[in-house]
Amino acid sequence: MSIKIENLNYTYRQHFMEEIDALHDVSFSIEDGDFVGIMGHTGCGKTTLIQLIAGLTSPTSGHIYLDGEDINDKNYDRNALREKIGLVFQYPEYQLFETTVEKDVAFGLKHSGLSKEAVANRVQWALETMGFEYEKVSKQSPLGLSGGEKRRVAIAGVLATKPRILIFDEPIAGLDPYGRQSFLQFISKINQSGTTVIMVSHNVEALCEYSKRLMVLDKGKLIESGDTKEVFKRLNKRSNRVPGVTPSQKIVSLLYDRNIHLSSDIVNYQDLLSALKDELIGGGEI
Repeated sequence: MSIKIENLNYTYRQHFMEEIDALHDVSFSIEDGDFVGIMGHTGCGKTTLIQLIAGLTSPTSGHIYLDGEDINDKNYDRNALREKIGLVFQYPEYQLFETTVEKDVAFGLKHSGLSKEAVANRVQWALETMGFEYEKVSKQSPLGLSGGEKRRVAIAGVLATKPRILIFDEPIAGLDPYGRQSFLQFISKINQSGTTVIMVSHNVEALCEYSKRLMVLDKGKLIESGDTKEVFKRLNKRSNRVPGVTPSQKIVSLLYDRNIHLSSDIVNYQDLLSALKDELIGGGEI
């Protein structure tokens, strides 16, 4: 299920008069099964972009094609769009409201036309996909779970509708290091099963380690797009380093100041570890 964006623009009015260009002439494509990261400074247009892709609002101009169909065409079936794309907002756990976990996960299936048995099977599958033991958690109140567990339950509710595209807006914000790692591994597992993942995040390290392709927005414009590793290499060469570099790149810079010169192509932890092995102990065990 491919996405193609052509010359996308989104303008809104501020203080009743001033026009703000949230997005300006943005074009790119996303292939079926991809894992795309989107990053940029606050206010660069990231959230606006994913809301447009999900069909929550319409662009000022430009086109968004899903499998060759323009989702903003007046004849496009919006109900079909909601079945194909699942959007997980930042802090989705705040939207939990049912008395039990299974009821919360099943809520999005109320008008699906599925039988009661099919809904129950779908809920169990979604919870187990998110790492839960169904029998243990299904009857619990979602409000009594930990922060990371609440987030996983909220995402299970989106997963239960079986969208082919999952969009996450800052999914690891507010989680502790263990929660972040665990959550990212779940997202990666979902992607490996064939679901297209689009993830907006300020966490450079997470995007570097997990996304396959990376898009960088700055002031509403798409300034970089491509293979994640190659994009970070190019960002590292920018004089202003917009919007940032990876932790491994920062370590390379610090080591350079201590006369340990490693390759400027190092981007992630595995690159760094391999280079340090070669530099310090000739490639042996470390």
